[in-house]
Amino acid sequence: MSTTTTPAATVPVCPRCRSNTTEVRSVSPVAGVWTVFGCDTCFYTWRSTEGEQNTNPDKYPEVFRLEPQNLPKLQVAPSIPPLRQTKP
Repeated sequence: MSTTTTPAATVPVCPRCRSNTTEVRSVSPVAGVWTVFGCDTCFYTWRSTEGEQNTNPDKYPEVFRLEPQNLPKLQVAPSIPPLRQTKP
């Protein structure tokens, strides 16, 4: 006997960039408790149990919103330098 958990929620529009490139990333082991969504455009990830400020595009803080056409213009985070060698 096998059981699978399938998402019951509709995949929403991304709250941060408003794109339709979102997917279900994970679901709770107990059906219907929570769903994790992720955006393939801006990489924002959120849970279905979070408040509307994090899940509703109209209520997402304007200062943190991204426009998909501007993503290529954003700075690239610098790489992490290698660890320094310690003396033996």
